Formats: sequence, C-alpha cells, structure tokens
Amino acid sequence: MTTTWRPADPKPSSTAQSMPDQQYGDRAIAQAAFEPLEKWANQTDNAYTIHLEHPEFTALCPRSGYPDFGTIVVDYQPGDWVVELKAFKLYINSFRDQRISHEMVTNAIADRLWQELAPVGLRVIGDFTRRGGVKTVITVAKGDGSLFTPYTPNLL
Repeated sequence: MTTTWRPADPKPSSTAQSMPDQQYGDRAIAQAAFEPLEKWANQTDNAYTIHLEHPEFTALCPRSGYPDFGTIVVDYQPGDWVVELKAFKLYINSFRDQRISHEMVTNAIADRLWQELAPVGLRVIGDFTRRGGVKTVITVAKGDGSLFTPYTPNLL
C-alpha cells in the first residue's frame, strides 16, 4: 500500500504569489513538497548504500498542533537513480508546518523515495525526540535491505 499523504496546499505557486514577503527558501521548500525530486543517474553497477541523516526534522502534531522534532534517516541501495542532497533536504523541510503523525510522515517519505528513485532497497527511519517521556522510532523498509547496517536510535 502506498501512502497518499500530501501537504495541505496543492498549489505552492499560488502560496508564493499570495505571500509577497515569502523568502526564496520558503518558496523552494513549498515547491519541494509537490515537484519531483531532483535526481541523477547512478553511474555504477556496484552494490552500495547511501546513508542520509536529517537531524533537524520538524512537523506539527496532528492532534495538539505542538511541534515534533526528530531525525530522519534514509538508507538506500540505488538502482538507476540517486537523489540530489539539496532536493532531499528541501523535501524533508516541507513537513515543518504540516500536521502529520510520526507514522504517517515516515511512510510518506519512504513511499515517495521508493516511487521516484526506484532503489533496490530502501529503509526510512523516523527517530523522534521524546515527548511526554515517550520515545518513538518508526522504521519503514522496502525491497532488499541486506546491505543496511543496524540502526542505533538517538538516546535523547
């Protein structure tokens, strides 16, 4: 099953036009939520793993509206495509004003990367900061993950 979550505003260009004071970074983040991720061709047939960490993830709790923080970890064995790092960063930052659960955001990221990159294997981990004393780590895996090393959650 593919996650169908999308941010609330389906037209980022209208957002940019309606907010003339919006900074170029805000426009880039809004576009990253909807436009295909920038990627380039994998230039080798070797089996290897790309490990990405975004330690400044933030979104809003769908119930309370309070901010949630965490680290998004992505491991993937590329097939034909490799994601451009700035595109990845902007996409992850596009969740900052969205009301979305830990489970849904981790699945949404995994589904989008799986669909757009078509990797051999993919693992997305949402390692969220404690809230109310509760630590949450969500892991979504697709395809062949045999090259991925075990993950050690952050202790915070």
